[in-house]
Amino acid sequence: MQGTQRVIIEKITPDIDAGRFAAKSVKGQKFTVEADIFLDGHDLISARIEYKHVSDANWSFSPLFLLNNDRWSGNFITSKTGFYEYTIRAWVDHAATWQYELPKRIKDGQDINMQLLIGVSHLEEMMNSAIKADLTAIKSAIKLLKDKKNYTAAVEFSLGSGFSDLVNKYPFLKHASVFNRQLFVLVDRKTADFSTWYSLFPRSTSATGAHGTFKDTIALLPRIADLGFDVLYIPPIHPIGFNHRKGKNNAVSANENEPGVPYAIGSKDGGHKDILKELGTIKDFKELVQATKNAGMELAMDYALQCSPDHPYVKQNPQWFRWRPDGSVQYAENPPKKYQDILPINFECDDWVNLWEELKSILIYWVDHGVKIFRVDNPHTKPFIFWEWVIAEVKNYDSEVLFLSEAFTKPKVMQQLAKCGFSQSYTYYTWRNSKYELMEYMTELTTSEMKNYFRPNFWTNTHDINPYILQAGNEATFLTRFFMAATLTSNYGIFGPCFELMEKDAIPGKEEYLNSEKYEVRQWDWKKSNKLMYIIKMINKIRKENPALQQTNNFEWCEIKNDELLAYLKYDDAMQNYVLMVVNINQTSRQQGFVNLPSSKINRETGVAFQVHDLITGSKYTWNDGNNYVELDPNALPFHLFRIEPLI
Repeated sequence: MQGTQRVIIEKITPDIDAGRFAAKSVKGQKFTVEADIFLDGHDLISARIEYKHVSDANWSFSPLFLLNNDRWSGNFITSKTGFYEYTIRAWVDHAATWQYELPKRIKDGQDINMQLLIGVSHLEEMMNSAIKADLTAIKSAIKLLKDKKNYTAAVEFSLGSGFSDLVNKYPFLKHASVFNRQLFVLVDRKTADFSTWYSLFPRSTSATGAHGTFKDTIALLPRIADLGFDVLYIPPIHPIGFNHRKGKNNAVSANENEPGVPYAIGSKDGGHKDILKELGTIKDFKELVQATKNAGMELAMDYALQCSPDHPYVKQNPQWFRWRPDGSVQYAENPPKKYQDILPINFECDDWVNLWEELKSILIYWVDHGVKIFRVDNPHTKPFIFWEWVIAEVKNYDSEVLFLSEAFTKPKVMQQLAKCGFSQSYTYYTWRNSKYELMEYMTELTTSEMKNYFRPNFWTNTHDINPYILQAGNEATFLTRFFMAATLTSNYGIFGPCFELMEKDAIPGKEEYLNSEKYEVRQWDWKKSNKLMYIIKMINKIRKENPALQQTNNFEWCEIKNDELLAYLKYDDAMQNYVLMVVNINQTSRQQGFVNLPSSKINRETGVAFQVHDLITGSKYTWNDGNNYVELDPNALPFHLFRIEPLI
């Protein structure tokens, strides 16, 4: 910093780990930046955000405005996907200070002619940077301020917008302070911030009980689209190894005709760039990708970095695996658990550069075949630095690609993965059941620094997890767990058809499905319908129609004095769309309470009545600010979804 730089800039947000990682935003969304900015003395400060997409040559500018107590805020629109860099520049605004003090000097009877000459010096400074179209106006203004015969007009110009517009357009930046480093924001497409996931095993899509195919999956797309989902996620589709193949319900040995676990990737038929022949061909896969698009959805596939003992990598690149003293290869273990059918990749091998390039090439291969979303299996068991590199590499290749982190592990590990660039992250929602747990978790996600880089995706269940609350639950349990997943956050997912058909059977004492599709082919009644499916379809439609439900962080809890009732408010950026959710989390009994909804939260004048419109039942009620009575019966419908509207 030079001795002439008087302005201090500090405590910028977002600033993830002192600039080590990028914050996150979405294309077309306002990205807000705040900072503490102050200086000595009483001069006025001006400040701006300077930003550009990394592919752009020129910088753009957006003003910062004083919030209070030297805290400043501003924003810019991220119009492209990919990385932006930004910083803050602030300066002593002598011209603005002069204009601000001028009326005080006039009131005090000071020599205004001298002040007008000072104004001339500010205008002359602007000429050094003004474009040709403005030079004429600046010269005319200088002439006016020097003309003592036009004193009144000169003062009027100096106090008016004509002068202040020039001040804003041509700031004097010679002694400006600049924040000491560039910061970054990773901009994804809208789907990163708003998505509705449906997961299934393609091998269980056949109506006859035979091994399902991609063509069978295509036949189910109208059903899934009709429910309102926009992302179809399928577990690994690659050849499955035979060596140490697992059997039904995770039996150590498989029978001759058992299909094995899709995560044991690789056989004589190929590896991560190949397709299990029972599912179809690469041509069939491309047809599935296109058919999914035609149905208004997008296909997400699994990126699982492990190999079966039969994977071609094991023979072709043995240096990428760990070998034990007896010459056998080290299979995956999480003592006392053993996964004999899976070999973990050794990321500490000396040939790590070639390993990384090969693993990146898998992603590029499938991107070239039309896949733009990857659900990454167990990323917390691979190095953070690898994810940071490979995600950036793939996004440089195609900035539309998104990554979902499937990591149920320690909080700081999950957070670090999000910082490394994952577009969305699995969460602890599956195990947050009480009012206290849900409120604490949502408060952390939406008000801590996590809101700047961690995009939660709430899953009700997965093919790996059959939660205890669902195992012991009734219809109301499935309804409320779905409803909260779909309305607390803007990204959510279900594993079907287990969830919508309310499958509860579990291995005793474990959060695992009995007869899990991970180990066998299942046959389902895909034509079945029920109340839960009706509600899923309706809520997904409401999500698409109400921008307030398309973001996560625009969220506030509302007071309701009943530990079995939750109430929360969401709103859009324009503060035009407000929705209020009230949920009875008690599975068996009717609950009552009073929702406290102050007018300040819904941008309405105190004391003015408004209408709440239940978008599920169609009912409308007149409410006032303050407490409003609600009653919910889990045997009927355990929640309200109100849109707040003007009283007609």
